[in-house]
Amino acid sequence: MEQLQTLRGMVDLLPEATARWQWLEATARNHFRRACVSEIRTPLLEATELFARGIGEGTDVVGKEMYSFSDRGDRFCTLRPEGTASVVRAAIQHGLLSQGPQKLWYSGAMFRYERPQGGRQRQFHQIGLECLGFSDPRSDVEAIAIAWDLLDALGLGQLQLELNSLGSREDRQAYRSALVGWLEQRQDQLDPDSQQRLSTNPLRILDSKNPQTQELLQEAPNLEQALSEDSRNRYEQVKSGLSALGIPFVCNPRLVRGLDYYGHTAFEITSDALGAQATVCGGGRYDGLVEQLGGPATGCIGWAMGLERLMLLLGEGIGLSNTPNAVVVSQGKTAEALAVQVARRLRKMNQSVELDLSGSGFGKQLKRAGKSGARWAVLIGEEEAERGVLQLKDLQNGESQALNLETLEKDWPSS
Repeated sequence: MEQLQTLRGMVDLLPEATARWQWLEATARNHFRRACVSEIRTPLLEATELFARGIGEGTDVVGKEMYSFSDRGDRFCTLRPEGTASVVRAAIQHGLLSQGPQKLWYSGAMFRYERPQGGRQRQFHQIGLECLGFSDPRSDVEAIAIAWDLLDALGLGQLQLELNSLGSREDRQAYRSALVGWLEQRQDQLDPDSQQRLSTNPLRILDSKNPQTQELLQEAPNLEQALSEDSRNRYEQVKSGLSALGIPFVCNPRLVRGLDYYGHTAFEITSDALGAQATVCGGGRYDGLVEQLGGPATGCIGWAMGLERLMLLLGEGIGLSNTPNAVVVSQGKTAEALAVQVARRLRKMNQSVELDLSGSGFGKQLKRAGKSGARWAVLIGEEEAERGVLQLKDLQNGESQALNLETLEKDWPSS
């Protein structure tokens, strides 16, 4: 019979890798707690219309990459390709915005039908921040600072923050007209994807990875030149706020992000160590999205980080330790039954305990205990079981002592 395998772009997280992910998630959770950001969890499966309206039908995500299907009730459903639209939908549906501004974070799986490559699979994972109900430029600064400091807390360095302003809707419409007019005169010089985007989402051409297109764009109209005075002032306030915090950045007028809902501040944090998939964190301001999804006009800014890419940068040397504090070894029917009880009592004492269930001799069990990295071995034989005691062996120095089962909690060593 043929052995079943995972689908292409779907990856198992084995125990060693899972421990590293848990460490990352625990670090992020503590970081958000200090910033007074609350966690929100949304369904993996949403109505397709949410992403068509929120992300934009002209985007690659909606047009090419979503996992969409009709369920048994003939409803059009989609596995979420990103987290922002779901968070905004939840905030509108449950009236969170009527309770005041919301700082929310999420973590979980996303799905896009793309060519699998380093740091990106068809099922991938993100941690994201969404600040809903914030319009002041200082909220842009704080959101970026939370991302920058989280990456620092993870021990990541040699990162670059790229910053741009997409301006207001009016700014973008004026710029879009100028850009399309300029590109239409040079359409034959564009790569095929950019030629298609010219009629659907021309601003995304600025983000093309094609070298010839990027060289052509060096002479294209500049988005920053199309900004109104108010948009320019806002952009300067964001840059000044980041400088005051000592967060270095470079201005990238070609940075547009891939989703339709962005306006004003857009940013990416990148690393040269990731090759073509250089973006570690990306986000920006999306003031029109809440209204677009049926809520009130609301200022918002957010970002997302790809966990797979973070793991590539972090390497193998991190993670939560799965090394036990103690290993319980036993031999004989009475002793083996007692060993299960002892292991449970020790775990209730907040000890990390491995219970050897192999049934092999004491020698082999002790050898495995030594290799586990545990500090203690708890030995229970038939004689110990009858007397109500156990032998506690220090695996670092080889010394042993007897502990009475009745006073185990009190007599267990503190270190």
